[in-house]
Amino acid sequence: MSSADKEARGGTGALVDADPRRWTALAVLTAMQFMLMMDVTVVNIALPNIEDDLDFSVGGLAWVVNAYVLTAGGFLLLGGRLADMYGRRMTFIAGVLVFGVASAVCGAAANSGMLVGGRFVQGLGEALAGPAALGLIPVLFRDAKERTKALGLWGGMAALGSAIGSVVGGSLTDLVDWRWIFYINIPIAIFALIMVPRVIPESRMARRPDQRIDVVGALSATGGLVAVVYGLLQAADDPWGSAEVLVPLLGGLALLVFMAVWESRVPDPMIPLRFFTNRTRVTSNGVSVLSLAAFYTYAFLLTLYLQQVLGYSPLKTGLSYIPFTLAIGVGMGVSTALMPRIGVKATLLISFLGSAGGFAVAAAGLATDASFVGGIMPGLLLYGFFNAVGYPALTNGALHEVTGQDAGLGSGVQTAMQQVGASLGLATLVPLALRYVNDHVADGTLPQIAQTDGYALALRAAAGVLVVAAVLVLLLMDKVDSKPRDAVAEATNEAAAEATPAPTRAAT
Repeated sequence: MSSADKEARGGTGALVDADPRRWTALAVLTAMQFMLMMDVTVVNIALPNIEDDLDFSVGGLAWVVNAYVLTAGGFLLLGGRLADMYGRRMTFIAGVLVFGVASAVCGAAANSGMLVGGRFVQGLGEALAGPAALGLIPVLFRDAKERTKALGLWGGMAALGSAIGSVVGGSLTDLVDWRWIFYINIPIAIFALIMVPRVIPESRMARRPDQRIDVVGALSATGGLVAVVYGLLQAADDPWGSAEVLVPLLGGLALLVFMAVWESRVPDPMIPLRFFTNRTRVTSNGVSVLSLAAFYTYAFLLTLYLQQVLGYSPLKTGLSYIPFTLAIGVGMGVSTALMPRIGVKATLLISFLGSAGGFAVAAAGLATDASFVGGIMPGLLLYGFFNAVGYPALTNGALHEVTGQDAGLGSGVQTAMQQVGASLGLATLVPLALRYVNDHVADGTLPQIAQTDGYALALRAAAGVLVVAAVLVLLLMDKVDSKPRDAVAEATNEAAAEATPAPTRAAT
């Protein structure tokens, strides 16, 4: 046994969380995840400028967002499992490199095709880097209390990245140029590439020498998710009964069913079905879809409302999200302190019911002449706070009792459900608002009044979605103790012991 092995095992064969670099490693990982999540929303406010500069068609412009969501959502499961099998650190570095290069391509785009192509590749970078980074946390933090805190910080920073994207996008678009919403990714990516080999040990699942990747399982899982996400994105523009929506949706679901049957019969499955036997994990991933559907609906419609109804500039729109960002920071701190005391289930109930109340307040505040302080900010503060309370709990629930063997898979499933949730919100709640607006404008209602009423309707529907999520948590989720059972801790340590450790000294 090497000296590094002995140090990691405390010299006795029992693993201890003694790596002094783990918090520095967490800072690097969360910085990269912050950037990945920010890139989902950072382009929204810049879309009109991008359309003018690169001569996008109206339909083509949607693919600046959709290309990223489609690729990331479709490949996250595969990315997570590849990280488990071939090394989480190596997969993370590969994803960061792909994402950084693609960001440079997007920033330098000379035409619409170049930008959309770059966004596809950016999504692939997230699908590799995101699950690998989150999968490293259970390996780095083997103490249950520290792991809960680390996952809470991770979840909170991810939520913060999604929220602050609008602030950054609006500020850069107005003050500099829209291309810098992509160029700012490059120094963060370079920082991560320099720091990761120095502070993060390599880890991977234990594999037999003759074990090979399950190609059929990988292709069916990836193809199924890509098709489902694509179908949901198409539903934002086409009727649910149209071939454009039904063919990819049903085809994707059929592929996922085939994948489940296939994985139950092969000796070395790409995605072992035992992973989905834990009720807390399954429930957490399921309600993640509902939570993210509501979140992206709010971010999308509020941006439209501020610019189209109240006449805000891109910069003013971005700055309007600052209270939201501050509320998320406070909620993240409260969640980190609250969750170890009352557990994941109670924290999620508080979050979903409070967030639903936030949406009700936000909907009530919408008016054609609403003031920011009296009409817009109360909903931003309430929803931002309670949403942030729940985000770390969702991450902890999604990785409940996940061992080192399946850390990347667990991370990939959770992140994929977030992307599916974003697509679902854009396919259901946003069209609900836009169709209301179109119908009432056609009947003679003034556009600003129709937009205000339609967006408020969608927010009330989003509140209902979050109430449903709270009911599902109440009925389906097991109570997760703040300290896991000994058997769980032993399983985590056993799997971590099989990971390939890197030298404890900094790489040079």
